[in-house]
Amino acid sequence: MNALKYLLSPIAIKNMNLANRVVMAPMGTNLGNPDGTVSEANIAYLRRRARGGAGLIITEISAVHPTGAVIPSELGSYDDRFIPGLKKLADLIHEAGGKAALQLHHGGRECFLLLKEGKAIAPSPIRSLVYGLTPREMTRDEIREIILAFGSAAFRAKEAGFDAVEVHGAHGYLLTQFLSALSNQRPDEYGGSLPNRSRFIVEVLNEVRRRVGEEFPISLRLSVEEFIKGGYTPEDLQPVLPEFVKAGADFIHASLGTHGSPGGVTSASAEYQPGFNVDRAKKVKAAVNVPVIAVGRFSDPRPADEVIARGDADLVAFGRQFLADPDFLTKAKEGRFDDIRQCIACNQGCIERLMLMEGTIRCAINPETGQEKIYPQGLAPIKRKVWIVGGGPAGLTAACEAARLGHDVTLFEKERAAGGQLRYASKAPFKKVYGEWGEWLEKQAWQKGIKIRTGIEVTEAMISEGRPEAVILAGGGEKIPLEVPGIGLPHVSDAWQILSGQRPPGKQAVIIGGGLIGMETADFLAQKGTKTTIVEVLKRS
Repeated sequence: MNALKYLLSPIAIKNMNLANRVVMAPMGTNLGNPDGTVSEANIAYLRRRARGGAGLIITEISAVHPTGAVIPSELGSYDDRFIPGLKKLADLIHEAGGKAALQLHHGGRECFLLLKEGKAIAPSPIRSLVYGLTPREMTRDEIREIILAFGSAAFRAKEAGFDAVEVHGAHGYLLTQFLSALSNQRPDEYGGSLPNRSRFIVEVLNEVRRRVGEEFPISLRLSVEEFIKGGYTPEDLQPVLPEFVKAGADFIHASLGTHGSPGGVTSASAEYQPGFNVDRAKKVKAAVNVPVIAVGRFSDPRPADEVIARGDADLVAFGRQFLADPDFLTKAKEGRFDDIRQCIACNQGCIERLMLMEGTIRCAINPETGQEKIYPQGLAPIKRKVWIVGGGPAGLTAACEAARLGHDVTLFEKERAAGGQLRYASKAPFKKVYGEWGEWLEKQAWQKGIKIRTGIEVTEAMISEGRPEAVILAGGGEKIPLEVPGIGLPHVSDAWQILSGQRPPGKQAVIIGGGLIGMETADFLAQKGTKTTIVEVLKRS
């Protein structure tokens, strides 16, 4: 019996026939060339994911106007010179058997580099919730210019061979800024009432439809709930959703929140359950007669299949899971669900790295992500004897990669069990998935024939005697000692002792440090009934 009967069934949207209902969600990578053209790194990254078998791949954001990029190397779609590179992306997706959609985007007040220069534009001069800087209010001429830019970009996508386009109306970017009363306080026909605030989206969709024709599919990615105090709700949007369909949306990608929403709901962390956003997709589906994409922390495809089976949505998008394991769908088709490297929703390499402008996309649990162009494939020309010193996540990953290349690998861990810091991190509330990742790594290592030796501290003498041809040191991080008077007193513990259970929690505790470890330890203690106070040297933790 096929465990993914519904997810793997075909679906047609206008003249676009999809082999299955799996969608690769669009994710910014910052892998483009500085001028916004497609780079070889873009091509390698997307080709690796296209091989995964998704029915529809929606490429990363592409700026429809020079004022619209939110990351330094965001792809461009605002000029004909971008068409040749974009065609390469569409072609490689087709070669892998999938359909391709280009996401059309304008960041509005979230364009950090333009914000710093005082050049960012938005419906109203209301500061960015992400960067704290204030944009300039758009003139009516500029509104018209951006609407036309969306249409021209859509036409270029069609010229480049894409099968569809997606208009990005989610996550607090320009279209959301018009839709929300919190960011749109215009006195003209583009502000005020909900019909007025939705006018910009309607006119963008109308223009895109005019430029691409009646049969070319258009997706609208929409934050169905703003997820900010005083923001709009799914119920608020019910009257305008049919208007978006009438204007040109052939399917709706039901996301939620903005990058300024509390709790990081837009890029949901591990505290959110897989599929947590499905109810919002269900509400959209009840309001419109076009296909709806559900999205929200899906990693295992089996719950996604259940979503389709129940009729809650017509397709399911996987985003970060394609970063963690581009082959997850292939493994699922083969029944190898236990071999899927499931996303742990840490957001370190894929979200935080880009939001802080720290470089190109990465994945904390998949070393290949973002480095596909240079990552070694196939077997190494010479099989070598390799020792890995350290059995934490870095050591286990290095061991698995060395074994994949054909080397003879032995891993040493001085503790009685492998897993390293994950054994402690997984004790914090909502971080059970971290421990599951560690267990998965160890299981994969055993399956690959890696010899794991625990309770052994490697010495120079051992290396001299064992004569490995390569030694990889993966000792992990170390605690930073605090220089605080009384730190050595008997009643003082560190977070590791608390999380591991070495020191039982008392009735009251003071935690020095309000960073991640401090906050998670406080949460852990609170659930144990300990009254906790956090002391932090900075103004905000």
